[in-house]
Amino acid sequence: MNGREQSGAVARGFRLGKLGFSLMGSYMGYQLQNLLLGEGERAQRQSRFQKKASQRVRRELGVLKGPAMKLGQLLSMQTEILPEEALQELATLQMQAPGMHATLARAQFKSSLGKFPEEMFRKFDPEPFAAASLGQVHRAVTLKGEKVAVKIQYPAIRSAIETDFKLLKSATLPTQLTGHVPAALIEEIRRGILEETDYLREAGNLEFFRKGLSGLEYMVIPRVYRELSTDRVLTMSYIEGESLGDFLKRKPSDAMRNLLGARILEMYRTQLYRLNALHADHHPGNYLFQSNGHIGLVDFGCVKRMSFNLAELDNCQWRRSWRESEAAARHFLALAYGPRAPYSRARKMLPVVERMSDLFYPQSASADIVIDYRNPKSYAKFREINRQHQKLMLQYKLINPEFAFLVRANVGLGHLLHELGATVNISELRRRVPATPAEGRRG
Repeated sequence: MNGREQSGAVARGFRLGKLGFSLMGSYMGYQLQNLLLGEGERAQRQSRFQKKASQRVRRELGVLKGPAMKLGQLLSMQTEILPEEALQELATLQMQAPGMHATLARAQFKSSLGKFPEEMFRKFDPEPFAAASLGQVHRAVTLKGEKVAVKIQYPAIRSAIETDFKLLKSATLPTQLTGHVPAALIEEIRRGILEETDYLREAGNLEFFRKGLSGLEYMVIPRVYRELSTDRVLTMSYIEGESLGDFLKRKPSDAMRNLLGARILEMYRTQLYRLNALHADHHPGNYLFQSNGHIGLVDFGCVKRMSFNLAELDNCQWRRSWRESEAAARHFLALAYGPRAPYSRARKMLPVVERMSDLFYPQSASADIVIDYRNPKSYAKFREINRQHQKLMLQYKLINPEFAFLVRANVGLGHLLHELGATVNISELRRRVPATPAEGRRG
């Protein structure tokens, strides 16, 4: 690492540390003042404190970008553990992060493609319409008159990611030593985020999913312009549509909400069980909603190509295969928690797995799972059993790094459907897109 990179690493580490100390000092001051306030005043002050602290976190994570900002985006989906003030602030990270100055963006473009944007496009908007953790997106028109979106990567973002993960490894060293957070998990997350910096890889992902999801006529995936793309610049067809927030402002009907929810989940199951690859970043900012019920899906940087057999795992849960024999139990637990998971510890998960299966895989032929994502009480039991499962995996040191991005996708998807306010018949979707023939015959 040269002197400039060391300076950048120190600066990022100092900024993260300063944010932590600042929030801790503010919290201590807030608690001291609480001793002098009445109950009503305490509630008001708590709300003000949470809002101010959340704004500070959002600003700092937005400036730092990279994995620090991606952490903020993931936290914005944690509706069960964060106050509303924090959720509102962190939710803006996806589309409203501070962008590059126009001069720097032009320089980045030229260093990658050899010419300035105005030399390669009929029109190019110097102001980005979206700025996220690794790059920003500009509207443009090709020389042939086609509307496109041009994503330009921030300078030195890869080295910033490496720096942040060195800090993360140091911060999580105690949990790595105890085995609660495997080093392989951190490495899997690092690998996934670094892959997002290769825009040629993302171009390949876009082409793969455009073909793989072509049977879903309501899905709109951008087309890649290879001649206008490099590993740091990605040019795609411009997708029309509204953000989730703008779409909801028009007060869509319950029927439209439910239709979109069912379509999003059908798309998700098609990825899992037909493509064996997963768009793992289901942040609301990556969806564009159209009035005819079509759905645009963008940002294919975070894609997980699955090396594990998820369909077989689902089929085992349908059958409750662990009840069949000791060998069947060993096989199921190796699928669920990894082949290296100690069997004696993994067996302790079976009671919670039984409860999960009763909820998600009812054996009654007449039982349909219908979830009202708008009403937290309606799907609270599903979230609660998932929380219990995650807690026990951490307790018994059974976190499977292979599932890191699958969990991320599931969290994001649940948050998206909650924001959309859809009611979805999960069992009907399983019949339409079965994981296995055995699942398709049930219910």
